[in-house]
Amino acid sequence: MDTPTKLKTLRKLMQKHQVNAFIVYSADPHMSEYLPEEWKEREWLSGFTGSAGLVVVTLDKAGLWTDSRYFVQATEELKNSGIELFKQGIEGFPHYMEWIKSEVERDGTVAINGLCCAHDDWQLLEQKLAVKDIKVKDLPLLAKLWDTRIAGEMQPIITQPLEYAGQSAKDKLAIIREKMQESNTTMHLVSSLDDIAWILNLRGFDVAYNPVFLSYLLITNEDATLFVNMEKCSPTVKKQLDEANVRLAEYEDFFQYLTNVKNQRILIAAHSNQTIFERLQDDNDFYYATPPSQLLKAVKNATEIEGMRKAMQKDGVALVHFLYWLKKAVGSEPLSEYEVGKKLLSFRAEQEGFQGASFGTIAGYNENGAIVHYSAKAENAKSLTDSGSLLLDSGGQYLEGTTDITRTIPLGNTSEIFNKDYTLVLKGMIALTLARFPKGSKGCNIDAIARQPLWQNLRNYGHGTGHGVGCFLNVHEGPQSIRQELKDQEILPGMITSNEPGLYREGEYGIRHENLILCKEDETSEFGNFYAHETLTICPFFTEPIIKELLNDEELKWLNEYNQWVYQNLSSELDEEHKNWLKEVCKSI
Repeated sequence: MDTPTKLKTLRKLMQKHQVNAFIVYSADPHMSEYLPEEWKEREWLSGFTGSAGLVVVTLDKAGLWTDSRYFVQATEELKNSGIELFKQGIEGFPHYMEWIKSEVERDGTVAINGLCCAHDDWQLLEQKLAVKDIKVKDLPLLAKLWDTRIAGEMQPIITQPLEYAGQSAKDKLAIIREKMQESNTTMHLVSSLDDIAWILNLRGFDVAYNPVFLSYLLITNEDATLFVNMEKCSPTVKKQLDEANVRLAEYEDFFQYLTNVKNQRILIAAHSNQTIFERLQDDNDFYYATPPSQLLKAVKNATEIEGMRKAMQKDGVALVHFLYWLKKAVGSEPLSEYEVGKKLLSFRAEQEGFQGASFGTIAGYNENGAIVHYSAKAENAKSLTDSGSLLLDSGGQYLEGTTDITRTIPLGNTSEIFNKDYTLVLKGMIALTLARFPKGSKGCNIDAIARQPLWQNLRNYGHGTGHGVGCFLNVHEGPQSIRQELKDQEILPGMITSNEPGLYREGEYGIRHENLILCKEDETSEFGNFYAHETLTICPFFTEPIIKELLNDEELKWLNEYNQWVYQNLSSELDEEHKNWLKEVCKSI
């Protein structure tokens, strides 16, 4: 079925169940960013493939809400779908809850699949719609409509050895129980997959790009229970769980188990799925809080930091081989954006301990670079020539850590305006790299540092400047971020965050520079403790487009020293041909 046919069939179901509006979130029961195939309901219904967005369908209208990263992509993918694009954060476009309130009549009904709706979103929606006595109902209509969905193949769970984790699962659980005692809770329910993987020092392959496995974890003051497909657990995994006093139960038995949980004070994230709360709401008390594991895993220990350094080294070698190949191949043989992504993956796969990409490679040539989260398909990928630029955002999963890097690569002649934009974005990235900031600073306090060179030239970008990165875990990790919006989490030593300002000219090109940076203690003065960042990513910046006069002495010094540092770190692992090429790329300007 095409999208208009799916909408027509869905509306018949809505009429049958007396539903006035149906919401389809981009979510699974674990509120994951990247979804197992069988939970890509919004993508299946709308045809929009971006990682963020939701669809609301009424009996005569339909809308998709997404953010600025996907405006161009969504416009293209929603053509002839019967779904209107609503641009989040843009003046003149209503919030989806306000739109529902205006479109649904008093005493109407809004339906959602409770497994794919966070409890806090559910509660907010109920509050917004209560003024018109509109009810919110748990009704998974797409379960009836999408009857061809197929669950992923069973993938084994693997252990994350102590040599990579740096701390045992038993010790992590002990710290979490201390946090439970502080909040006077008797049970902690964890449904976020990366938290479960980190707590138990396990990894899996149930979700594309994220080395996690479908599961729930219940922690009490005495023991813990992992709900998972037990066939995935080898004797080695079972032994590690037993050492941490973690029992195993079947994943499918989780919700039935919850109906028997009584008289508990439960530490739980309000962003857990609504169905969990429906099963637990009788005879239990909730303490809403971010899982303690989120901050614990965000502040990397010494072993994890060393692992991330090793992952960056491996990634740097793979990237040099790729960039050398690309520069030689472009203009001399047929190349597409899709083929470029495949080739980069093959170079990473040559590195020991490589486990796969950390997200879908973004390879946008010229105007496609302006689509912030562009994904090239084999059938419609743009061909590359020896002119213009390629925005390449990619990353790898290694046993030691996770990488995420963006380079904007000149493939030939570039315009003067491109060169200025390229330089200004680089100035912003360098500014954040070199920034010192006082203890207690939050991401929004330092976001402006990366934007200032662009703002001074009446330029800006719509996405955040940085996100946390996991250690052989999710490439997008909280609780910290560097963005304009206030997020009440200070940046702490040990946190690894991306540094990725950008600039996008629709229909022309996109520019983004990205390194991963580690927050470290810097110096102390009579004004308090100050922090700074150390760059972890090891890959050169191409200097051909740089307008040298726009860089001050400090910025120019940083750039030249960084490229020389890249050469010194990688040259010993390269043959003469690649070493000589890298030496030329990294020479001072």
